Amino acid sequence: MGRTEGVLDVGRLREMAEDGRVDTVLLAMTDMQGRLQGKRLSARYFLEEVLAHGSEACDYLLAVDVDMTTVDGYAMSSWERGYGDFVLRPDLATLRVLPWHDATALVLADLAWTDGAPVAASPRQVLRRQLDRLAARGWTALVGTELEFIVFRDSYEDAWRRSYHDLTPANQYNVDYSLLGTSRVEPLLRRVRNCMAGAGMYVESAKGECNLGQHEIAFRYTDALTTCDNHVVYKTGAKEIAAQEGMSLTFMAKYDEREGNSCHIHLSLRGADDEPVLAGDRPHGFSPVMERFVAGLLACLPELTLLFAPNVNSYKRFVPGSFAPTAVAWGRDNRTCALRVVGHGPSLRVENRVPGGDVNPYLAVAAMIAAGLHGIERDMELPPPCDGNAYDGDAPRVPTTLAEAARLFGDSEVARAALGDDVVEHYLHAARVEIDAFAAAVTDWERRRGFERL
Repeated sequence: MGRTEGVLDVGRLREMAEDGRVDTVLLAMTDMQGRLQGKRLSARYFLEEVLAHGSEACDYLLAVDVDMTTVDGYAMSSWERGYGDFVLRPDLATLRVLPWHDATALVLADLAWTDGAPVAASPRQVLRRQLDRLAARGWTALVGTELEFIVFRDSYEDAWRRSYHDLTPANQYNVDYSLLGTSRVEPLLRRVRNCMAGAGMYVESAKGECNLGQHEIAFRYTDALTTCDNHVVYKTGAKEIAAQEGMSLTFMAKYDEREGNSCHIHLSLRGADDEPVLAGDRPHGFSPVMERFVAGLLACLPELTLLFAPNVNSYKRFVPGSFAPTAVAWGRDNRTCALRVVGHGPSLRVENRVPGGDVNPYLAVAAMIAAGLHGIERDMELPPPCDGNAYDGDAPRVPTTLAEAARLFGDSEVARAALGDDVVEHYLHAARVEIDAFAAAVTDWERRRGFERL
């Protein structure tokens, strides 16, 4: 299929519904964890009712933990507030077919309260607010995300029954860039690539990675909102396709003691005439805007890390020598730094290497824009690049625990000014819920160490 063959407009959807090529429309929102939630609608009902009016869903979808457990403490949704509804309003720019499901289309939704006001804590809305700040300057953000995942020969059901122990990775050795190694799982990777192309995405490549069974599929960069939309559709679709093949894959940041799953985020800015905003005649080919933007990213990275690394497991990635960063430093094509600058001229961009595969892309990109704009507004000076091994340097450290990141986020004036107190408190509470859940858990590590010997 061609790159845009799967993209639909309403007229095309009507035609496909009338002749039976589409009988189901998925209406989906993105929750706090970056997952798609929503409803399967008959195509007729979507076209006759939901298209014009939207569809309601319980507001607890933005106030639960990863297990979908209702938890106290959220201002927008609680037992005291009655767990009412918000409205999923279809964004028709996201309408597409899903080739891995029969006769099915999908459309993503923006969230509004029943009085029409936007739901501020919705990840898509959080990003829109920062994109509006860029638009006020005549700028747009171009973004690409690079998601790594680990493939197992076991089905999700088998993995669950075995408590995710003793699973069989799709590769038994490091297949980073290996064509032989990746051929072992190419039927699955090829199906994922072709299905995503059929859903309107521009697939660039697939390659092996370092961990056993670890791979990455890369997509062409595009505007920030579209990239984040494609990211969450791809992440869900890849899991569904693996399940259909009797296999499983995980995007969790750190599955085992080997290399974790990263999600490097590349970002550049364009002006009204598509001219590059970050390239110029300053050292390293930077413009003054680029210098201040990267300076802002560096200055704000520790206090915004919560939006790059939202789970307890996220912080297990940050190990020296693992290709995951530990130093809040920047460098020219330096993979030991948290921020790696790559490209020249129109392709000049900053790569944020902090996020893992568990990141919510909307929140992470919003945080990058907020930090960069802070640097621009404060006319911040860019420190010299790191030219050596940042793991061994004296740069400030990336937060090492979710608790540390949450404390910095809660104290962040930049986050509160850019995102709003309500958004900060919402995601800060989500972090506290995660911390409390982990503190209450008894792990296999504790049992192995203490069952007999303590």
